Amino acid sequence: MSQQILDLVEQSSLKTEVPEFEIGDTVDVHTKILEGDKERIQVFTGVVIARSGSGTREMFTVRRIVNNEGVERKFPVHSPRIDKVEVKRSGVVRRAKLYFLRDRVGKAVRLKERRRDIKK
Repeated sequence: MSQQILDLVEQSSLKTEVPEFEIGDTVDVHTKILEGDKERIQVFTGVVIARSGSGTREMFTVRRIVNNEGVERKFPVHSPRIDKVEVKRSGVVRRAKLYFLRDRVGKAVRLKERRRDIKK
């Protein structure tokens, strides 16, 4: 009974259009930032290294290099603060979590690009 109520409450806060991206994709995450009374959109670009959780608790981790320093940020998939997620390129991966990229430096961080078939 209580699980059914929790599921109903979660359904109201889920996004209808969930962005389609996978582990290893390079994405632009457009987040809404409040500065005083103004709202603007800030873009965080990086590689998706992990996805975890389910339902409203689903999160994804994006990693990028800024000034030779690795920066990771976790985003909730169904957050109203996330405006959109754009996939820039897809990477070929053989793992569910890409934590090994944390130890890599320079060109070793790059992933091979996955070619998508264009169907007409």
